[in-house]
Amino acid sequence: MVRNWMMNNKLCLLMLFGYALTSHAVYAETEHNHFKPAKVSQPHVRSHIALILDEQTQQPLFNKNADRIAPIASITKLMTAMVVLDAMLPMDEPVSVAADDPAVRKRARSRLSAGMTFTRSELLKMALIASENRAMLALARSYPGGTEAVVAAMNAKALELGMQNTVFYETTGLSRDNVSTANDLAKMVAAARNYPLIQEYSTTASLSVDGLGGRALRFSNTNPLVRSASWDIGLSKTGYINEAGLCLVMAANINERPVIIVLLNSWGKRTRVGDANRLRKWMENTYAREHRT
Repeated sequence: MVRNWMMNNKLCLLMLFGYALTSHAVYAETEHNHFKPAKVSQPHVRSHIALILDEQTQQPLFNKNADRIAPIASITKLMTAMVVLDAMLPMDEPVSVAADDPAVRKRARSRLSAGMTFTRSELLKMALIASENRAMLALARSYPGGTEAVVAAMNAKALELGMQNTVFYETTGLSRDNVSTANDLAKMVAAARNYPLIQEYSTTASLSVDGLGGRALRFSNTNPLVRSASWDIGLSKTGYINEAGLCLVMAANINERPVIIVLLNSWGKRTRVGDANRLRKWMENTYAREHRT
């Protein structure tokens, strides 16, 4: 009987001890979860290559294949624009559009015809707003030393900016051999931010110029987000060829934080814009959570 009494009491003590341990563990877990914020989910990005870079800290906030080398299409035009502006050529000087060689004519979509003449400023606006290929080709031809000199200057500037995985073969982005990475392009966008004309022209919603016979030619920005009141965009450029897919780079302020967004190899008409909106929403939520915790 005494033995049974001792066994029963020992069992009760063990049960009480186990309950205390469990209660302490539950309390500890609850207390821990109360103070530790939930793990931040990653944005769903459909572009094959994507990057958000914090311009102040130079740290990536989101990275998807940012070191993968890929064709960059008309994102090329940002580098061409910088090199043209570096030459300090008169922006009000008339420049004529020349006939393209057959290979360029086959790939280039353009509303400009050979013989049209515009100021260098108008051609740069067309190239950055509407990604006008013949406008950029005309600018390259008017560069001291011609197109070959422009391409050489573009590659030299890429090395100067630390773009080690970038090569340019021509000035428009029509060639699939113009390649780079998201990390390199972030450096290029950051450098382009130092050119007020590139900032202004690349974010202009539309442009109207006089064509042949005084007929007005109207161009719209290829990035619809520059027309959105919900975005604060300081620089923008789109691109597309079959080998590169749809591309988009932007410098923008999100929650008063300056960032660079790079999206490459997107497929689907609205994918790159949709990805940009998803990244902005994700950043807004994440940044707000940081302030709450």
